[in-house]
Formats: sequence, C-alpha cells, structure tokens
Amino acid sequence: MCGIAGIYHPETAKPVDPARLRAMLEPMGHRGPDGSGVWTAPGVGLGHLRLSIIDIEGSPQPMASADEAVTLSYNGEIYNFRELRAELEDRGHRFRTSGDTEVIIAAWRQWGPECLSRFNGMFAFALHDAARGCLFLARDRLGVKPLHMARLSDGSLAFASELKGLLRHPLLRCEARLSAVEDYLAFGYVPDDSSIVAGVEKLAAGHYLLIERGKPVPAPTRWWAPDFSRRIKASEGEAAEHLIHLMRAAVTDRMVADVPLGAFLSGGVDSSSVVALMAEASPKAVKTCTIGFDEAALDETAYAQAIAERFATDHRTRTVAAGDFGLIDRIADMFDEPFADASALPTWRVCELARETVTVALSGDGADEAFAGYRRMVFHHQEERLRRMIPAPLRRGLLGPLAKVWPQMDWAPRPLRARATLASLAKSGAEGYAEAVGVTGPAQRARLFNDAARRALGDHVAEGRYWKAMAEAPAREPLDAAQYADLMIWLPGDILTKTDRTSMAASLEAREPLLDYRLIEFAAALPAAMRVRGGTGKALMKRAMERYLPRDILYRPKMGFVTPVSHWFRGALTDQARALATSATLSRTGWFDMAEIDRIVAAHQSGRRDHGRLIWQFFMLEKSLAKLFGI
Repeated sequence: MCGIAGIYHPETAKPVDPARLRAMLEPMGHRGPDGSGVWTAPGVGLGHLRLSIIDIEGSPQPMASADEAVTLSYNGEIYNFRELRAELEDRGHRFRTSGDTEVIIAAWRQWGPECLSRFNGMFAFALHDAARGCLFLARDRLGVKPLHMARLSDGSLAFASELKGLLRHPLLRCEARLSAVEDYLAFGYVPDDSSIVAGVEKLAAGHYLLIERGKPVPAPTRWWAPDFSRRIKASEGEAAEHLIHLMRAAVTDRMVADVPLGAFLSGGVDSSSVVALMAEASPKAVKTCTIGFDEAALDETAYAQAIAERFATDHRTRTVAAGDFGLIDRIADMFDEPFADASALPTWRVCELARETVTVALSGDGADEAFAGYRRMVFHHQEERLRRMIPAPLRRGLLGPLAKVWPQMDWAPRPLRARATLASLAKSGAEGYAEAVGVTGPAQRARLFNDAARRALGDHVAEGRYWKAMAEAPAREPLDAAQYADLMIWLPGDILTKTDRTSMAASLEAREPLLDYRLIEFAAALPAAMRVRGGTGKALMKRAMERYLPRDILYRPKMGFVTPVSHWFRGALTDQARALATSATLSRTGWFDMAEIDRIVAAHQSGRRDHGRLIWQFFMLEKSLAKLFGI
C-alpha cells in the first residue's frame, strides 16, 4: 500500500522539477513510511511512497521496465499477480523481481488497457510509456484506492493519492466549489464525481484515463461496472455453496503478505465471516482486534470475544470513551475534504490498534452493498411493492400532504416513522431512495443556504446523481438499481474513503475480501429473494455462513460503529455547537443563513428535535473550510 503523485505535460515535453514532486509527496508520508522515490523524464514526473507488503526489498518505485521505456508508480495490491506472472512468462516476458509491480508493467505491454480486466485487486496507478508517448492512469473496479487530478494553467495534469498532495502544487488555485458543499450536506461526504476544490477531479472507480502526447486530454473511460441484469440459474443450496467457494478464495487471496497480517473483528456478520474463513486457511492463530466503547448500548466487544474464542484467534480489545471527540481535528486532517461519517473516529482507533501488531488487516467492508444488508435497501424493496399497488397520482396527491401533517418522530426506528415512509411513498422510487441514503434533505438544505447561494446553485440537486445512476442501472428490479447506485456512489465516496484515509493515517494496509469483483458479480446476479427475506438483507450470505457462525451472530440486529454525536452536542460539545451560529468561517463563505443554523442548534439542545448529524456536518465543514481555504 502506498501513495503516488505525478505531473504530466500532454502538449509539449516541458521539464518537471523533482523538488515539486517531493513537495507533493511530503504531506502524504503516512501512506508510505518504508521508502520514497521520484523519477522524471521530458514532460513527465512520477513520485512514490512505499508501505512494504510484498517483495519488501525488491520492488522500489517508481519502477522502470528493463529497457526503461515504461515506468510505473502504483498504489495497491494485485492479488492474482502470481498467476498473471506465470501466464506472462509463457508469453516471453522476463521478471527481475518477485512482486506485483513488475507484473503490471508486463501486463500493460502485453495487453494495453485491456490488462485491467485481468487484475484482481485494489489499485490506483500511473504508468508512462515512452514508446507509445502516453500516460495511463487507472483505478480499481470499486474505488478502493483513490486518485485526485487537476488540469493546471501551464497545461499540465497533476495527480496524487490524496488532495493534500495535489494542493502542494503552486499552480493549483485553491477555491471552494459550492456545488460540492451542497453534495456534502446532502450525503455527509463529497462524492467521487466532485471535489470541494474547484478544478480538482477524482478518477472514478472502474475508470482509466489514457493521455497521448500531442492530443487533447480525453474523458476517462469506464472499464468495469456491476451488472444486475443477469440472474443465476441455481437452487439456493447450490448458490450458498458457490458463495462460500468465492468467499474462501477472496479471503485466501488477501492473506498473501510478507509482513504480519490480521483482521478487524466487530462481532457482526461481515467481519466474523472473514475471520472464520481466515482461521480455516491459516495454520497459526489469526490476529484480531476490536474497539469497544464505555457505553453498553454502543459496545459489541462481547460478540467479538465470542467469535475470537470460537476460532481461537490472537485477540486484542481496547475500550475507548464514547466521548472520544479529542480526535476531531486529527480526523479533519486525514480527510482533507469535509467528511461527516462519525464512524471515522472508531475506525481510526481500530486501525491504530491493529497497526501495533500487524501491517495488513482484512476488513468486512462491502457485504452490505453486495448483498443488500442495509435497512434502507430492505425498506426500498418493500416500498416499491407498495408503489406498484398505489397509482402515482394518488401517492403524490394524498400521501405527500399527509406526510407534512404527520408528527415528527426522529427518535423512532424507520418502520415506525410513518412520516418518513409516507413522504418516501409520495415520491418516485429513485427520489425516495436517494433521500433515504442522504443525511440532510433538499428542503432543509434550501433553508440553510441564503438567497445568493441558492441562485448560484441553480438547478444542481445533489440527489440527481442517484436518480441518474438508478435510471441507467443494468437492473431487473428496483432493489438492483438501488444497490447499483450505492456501489457506484456511496461505497467509493463514504465507506472506502473512510477506510482508506484512516488505515493509511496509521500506515496500515486494509484489504476488503468481500469486495472481490467475483463476489460482487455473483451477488448482482442473485434473485432478490436470495438477498432480502423476512425483512432483513444478506439472506444467502447468512445461510451460507450458518456452518461457521452461531445464529446469535448471524441474525442479531445490525449495530455498526456508532458515535453519539447527538449526545455530544447536548453535553461536552454544547458550546462548540452554539458557536456555529456565529462562526466567522461559515459566515465569510457568504453561503449560509446563519439564523437558520442558530435555530437548528437551539432546537437540538432544547430536545425538541434531533439535529445531531446536521450539526456534526457543519462542525466538520467548518474545520475543512478553514484548513483548505483559510476562510
């Protein structure tokens, strides 16, 4: 796992200053504490930071081919590199190292851009081919590894793993993008198709960019997307057997490392499944770690301990205070862009704990997206059945107005919040689901912005990307479309960003076996009844894991990493919440109705409404704006 940076002049071969590349690498040093390198040639420069995992001594980067025609700077792991290496050797390629970096170079020379479809892994890389006169940037299928890019005034393209590296380039004008703030308020993160800094782009998951010198820079090309339009032809028992086969392969592929390896263990279905399959494949006790909380309602350590005992893991637990808000400034620095998923705090803590004994940790990320594990997906599946039964004019004309007068019950579970259900049913399925995924709805956001900001935003609506993704999804039914949109938007923007930044801040490599593309493609082809059953998701996965895990793990209610932000803003962070209404940073943007922010904080602290997540969003936004733009 590593960090990369680079500069490319697509029009003329201007020289690249190595000192500029070193400056871009410097703030990302946590991504590669084991080594760094810079390479330049006419019109191009690549930089690299290395966290050594495989072939520790033999694969320094940037790496050049034997004839020095191809040079690569690469962040990630190719899990099937040994199989690819054998195939490439049969085709006449020769290798000087034993790692996966050189395999990427040979695969490019053999297959060009088509090499990507042969890789099973997580990656973001930059490859310069002097013979072809091109730069090839690529990102893995699901966006596990990040890549930020910007076109600069001198005609160059600069890129880096993290925004903080890109911001070190002196020609990047650091100006805020208002539409990204709208997106952030809607979802709690800045999606991958946007950036808080105007002029910065993120190469989208499953895309590549091939730039040939002397030609205009093209739009990125999509090389992979999940396909929900197919259906497997198998019984549930056969499907469960095949799923176990795929999960076992995904886990064992990710256990290849020349450094200590372990796993995160929460005691939930996903991480417990990964640990069970690791224990099956490992001759030694698997190293596992769990973060517990000092509030019983948030603590899952008893479940994690039960799994650790069941599989005889080398288990470590650390309890942290639920009021562990001292990390807030550190979290803001990790993410650069505003990021309001408060579970980043305990995620960072578990990465920190893991790094004390291992360099690589397997996580359970991805199963909820692949197998419809989120409650919002289950509700959407159920609501779509009702939408088909009730004519649209009746839904809009009756249920919409009824939702407006129904009592607000923020405290209740979603099935009991009739107002939310009625409001969702009054909309189309895509509109309802987009708002269910979000944090702050369109009406609330409109009240938060002032008149000038609303005019500047024009017709930009954050949820529009969900409407578009669901409309274009290769899908057979509404559940397919919802999962497709989450895989394309929510997964890379929130879940994988959180895991990448927190793990890399600890110089830890996190691997996600449940995001193996073979698993994702298989799950997308499952009938809905094998995903959602009895009001819960992940039906087939739970059945398949019954041979490994007890029922109280498989079928208990989902908890997840919870952080009590609502409590904080009525307790230890009361004053900080109140200060938002007079924040010089928020006021100087010229975007917000500061009186509305004051009303929100007052309503929350009085107990009339629960605005904890929205206040947390503004809290993190304020810190990000001040850090990035000096506002």
